[in-house]
Amino acid sequence: MRPDDWHLTEDLNSFLARAGDFLHSRPDLHTVPLTVTEALRTRGADAYGAEAPVFGRLERAGEVRAAFFRTPPRRLYLTPLTSEEADALAARLAGLGALLPGVSADHDTATAFAAAWRRRTGATPTLHERERLYRLGTLTSPQPAPEGRGRVAGEQDRERLMLWYREFVAAIGGSASADAGSWADTRIASGRVTFWEAPDGTPVSMAGMTPMVAGQIRVAPVYTPAHLRGRGYAGAATVEVSRTALAAGAAQVLLFADLANPTSNSLYQRIGYRPVTDFAVYDF
Repeated sequence: MRPDDWHLTEDLNSFLARAGDFLHSRPDLHTVPLTVTEALRTRGADAYGAEAPVFGRLERAGEVRAAFFRTPPRRLYLTPLTSEEADALAARLAGLGALLPGVSADHDTATAFAAAWRRRTGATPTLHERERLYRLGTLTSPQPAPEGRGRVAGEQDRERLMLWYREFVAAIGGSASADAGSWADTRIASGRVTFWEAPDGTPVSMAGMTPMVAGQIRVAPVYTPAHLRGRGYAGAATVEVSRTALAAGAAQVLLFADLANPTSNSLYQRIGYRPVTDFAVYDF
């Protein structure tokens, strides 16, 4: 295949007109492109920063076979590719002089692209993280369940949400998708963060969820302050927000877990989440 089989654009509407059906064809594997493009569509091209996002699709014989997006300065994000397709994309981007900080995709795709990028540019890929994508089967409350109850975060929780969002981003070594204030405001307005609170009404853990796109909702983020961990609060919050997602009509409820954290992976499986596939994140 040729590198110019990859078609690039900064026009989101044009990209979705060609690649939208492809993204909707596998809502689980394409959960991140679906939610990111929906955020860009509803909140504007600057939703993730001042620099224009870039989109690409692999099209052959009039059919879209794969896609990517990038919201600078973040990593390139790919849908599943063969090694040949990954190499053609690396050649296309290298030929354009693209500077990439890394790549995120299913494990085989990310590994293939990282190797191709090294061949094409001399960059040295470093494995940053391995994740597992889970899909909810039968939701099961954790046993023994911690005392307390679930509650949707409201306006009175804004300062706590901002603090916990900053702490979550720092804990995972990530980059914020928005400033803490706008992150909190958006989720309060749409009721997309659930607290688990202790019997005295003090929030002790939070679990968020993405808007529903193509029938899927992804649980994210899940966060418990360090001094409150190990008490079952995260599991309880995740069950509550998963129940909310199901009540909203989601056909698939998804989440990612860091494979370096066996505790969270075990927890999610105990409450009904089942593995879909593994993902990898490389830095260049």
